[in-house]
Amino acid sequence: MFQFKTIGVASNHPILFAMDDSYFPFKNNVCHYLSKPEIIEKPVLERSERPDAPDSLAAHFYGTVLYDQGKYRMWYLGMSLGINPDMPAQELELHRKKTNASLGGIMSGPICYAESDNGIDWVKPNLGQLLYKGNRNNNGIDLPEGFVHAPAVIKDEDDPDPNRRYKMVYTYIYNTGTIGCSHTSRTATSPDGIHWTAGKAGMIDEALEHSSLYKVKGLYVINGQALSGKRRSEGGAPLGRQATAWVSTDFDNWLKEGVDSFRLLENQPPSERGTRNNYDQVHLGVAPVVYDNVSVGLYGLWHHCEKPFAGTSCDFGIVISNDGLLFREPVKGHVYISSQESCATPVQGKTFHTNLCQSNGILNVGDETRIYHGRWRNAWAPEGVTDDYSGEIGLAILPRDRWGAIGLIPNSQDGSLLSAPITFTEGSFSIKINADGVEGIRVEFTDEFFRTIPEFSGDNGGIVARDGLDQIVEWPANQLHKLSGQTVRMRLKLDKKDQIEPRVYAVYLVK
Repeated sequence: MFQFKTIGVASNHPILFAMDDSYFPFKNNVCHYLSKPEIIEKPVLERSERPDAPDSLAAHFYGTVLYDQGKYRMWYLGMSLGINPDMPAQELELHRKKTNASLGGIMSGPICYAESDNGIDWVKPNLGQLLYKGNRNNNGIDLPEGFVHAPAVIKDEDDPDPNRRYKMVYTYIYNTGTIGCSHTSRTATSPDGIHWTAGKAGMIDEALEHSSLYKVKGLYVINGQALSGKRRSEGGAPLGRQATAWVSTDFDNWLKEGVDSFRLLENQPPSERGTRNNYDQVHLGVAPVVYDNVSVGLYGLWHHCEKPFAGTSCDFGIVISNDGLLFREPVKGHVYISSQESCATPVQGKTFHTNLCQSNGILNVGDETRIYHGRWRNAWAPEGVTDDYSGEIGLAILPRDRWGAIGLIPNSQDGSLLSAPITFTEGSFSIKINADGVEGIRVEFTDEFFRTIPEFSGDNGGIVARDGLDQIVEWPANQLHKLSGQTVRMRLKLDKKDQIEPRVYAVYLVK
């Protein structure tokens, strides 16, 4: 394995993102250049036109997209106006007795399913399993609860039980159990992603809304926002929406202790903090894509406005983590995708804010990194939700792994960055690079204490033949395996050639 002792990471196939200061802490004459994803303007999935469809009001991406069995598969949240009279009787009675004014007449649920050959054009198959407003001709998934939310799905290839191959965590709105709070999570498992068996209810004794479920280093992780008030800031002061992670080793039993996964600064006086106060918060936690040694994800940068709530909007910020639990921003406060760049379909003659929603929608397919996300058209009104309210699913695309780069400071000719100590694996290995302007990029090595290794520096440094993803670094005078088992630092030297700006996105260490 490759070892990074100062970071506490070991990996068989690590990826070193240049924007990650933990792997490249030393810099000279260079700076961050975070990427701007290509936004597909038209939504890839919208609400259904049929008035009796479970997603006739909104197709919300509190959900998941997987590339599975040669096709794209989506689980998302359907919403309609008016409740489903065919939902479980106990929930129906709770709803009639304790109607939550914030729901505004919305039926939140069911979880819906769609498929696509290209990830752009989607089909909503008739699953025939959920009785919804009098018929089963819909794409809804039948679960024990009617009011549900946020289906986060993974395919767990490591589980030996084929009936548990697909795993889901979802939120149920009305608690009919004994844990004493609404909006909490439940697990479910499936052999095919279509037919689900629910796990035990209330496995986390907190009210929460999550954005993601993922697996990292043998741990199942739910990342979301806690709403029960059990999470507090210094001195017990109230806390706004912030990202919390809960973990399990077996998917059935979850630790009571959560992880403060990502926190935005709350500099308001304690009396002015909390989920209902007007300041920026973390909506729904963090939704990452997990690599072997690092996780990169998005969080909801929630601009809260309580009165009127229709004034609330949400952008995306970008975060990174070495362990998949504790996240940090590579550039503090940076808006990675704004709600104005990826906005919900407008209503003629009216202005509404967009709330972007992140979930299990980041996936690498071929040479692309795809970011599926929700566009919630916030048409909330005091008298209740109208047909102007909607949710649709959007798509943003990056060249694979090009979340952000390190490049020269403007008007500079040369610069460099230097890595944390790397102990190379024994035996043969290679280094690949994801970069542009590679004619001006050279890879060198020092020892752990910054002393140049002449055999791999200067004219003997590594060079790259062409721009792009997964480009091999070649060594003109030596073979890289001579460094196997040694602890070194990697220096990337950048030089502007013919006015072409070099940009380094990532370095791959390959056994």
